[in-house]
Amino acid sequence: MSRYPPPQIANFIGPGRWTPAVRAIILTNVAVFVVTLAAPARVIGWFGLVPQNVVEEWRVWQVVTYLFVHSPTDLFHILFNMLALWMFGTDLERRWGTRAFTNYYFVCGIGAGLSMVLVSLIPWGPVHAVYDAVTFGASGAVYGLLLAWALIFPDRKILFMFFFPIPARVFVFIMGAIAFISAISASGGPVAHLAHLGGMLIGWLSLKGPGNLRLDLQYRLTKWRMERLRRRFNIHRGGRDDDWERRIH
Repeated sequence: MSRYPPPQIANFIGPGRWTPAVRAIILTNVAVFVVTLAAPARVIGWFGLVPQNVVEEWRVWQVVTYLFVHSPTDLFHILFNMLALWMFGTDLERRWGTRAFTNYYFVCGIGAGLSMVLVSLIPWGPVHAVYDAVTFGASGAVYGLLLAWALIFPDRKILFMFFFPIPARVFVFIMGAIAFISAISASGGPVAHLAHLGGMLIGWLSLKGPGNLRLDLQYRLTKWRMERLRRRFNIHRGGRDDDWERRIH
């Protein structure tokens, strides 16, 4: 009889356990959501993003705080945002490290908020209507994460509409096209869609600019350090032989 139990086969959904920054962001969003349930008008009024308040009343904190505010009447909004943050953000934080991931997340989120403020100053009816409208939610930052995930893992499969597996690069193109068409359509409600486009645009500029080189070098340095520690302590690779490209999100 064998002294060792047979190997266990485990099934995993998504990227696995959440990473430190992803956990902190999710818990903060949930905490703010609970507070919003008690005083929705006050929380959304002070911490949601209203371009008019930023420009005329200098409530500049709103370009940051709006990322943590979600409507208490729309539970699916925060659920889908946090689910996407976990699914796409975990892989990115593992690859870049906590500091670089956190920087990228807030660059996309704050960039999306600033783009909302700038676009609202354009004297064109459907767009200028954003000037006194309120925007809230982490969607701008999440769309930036989605773009980065698709650029780094373009061939991984995502279940579009929860049924159709398509490559990540195709998925992000579809999501960007939907956001663009909805933003330019008067009946599409441009507020949230402009934030989505802003997050994707800022994310693309961040990844394609000098910051991309820094993230890549940091990743390679971390990988080199891990390999050096393995050789130093004579540690052999183990665990599951995952084919990451076959994982479906």
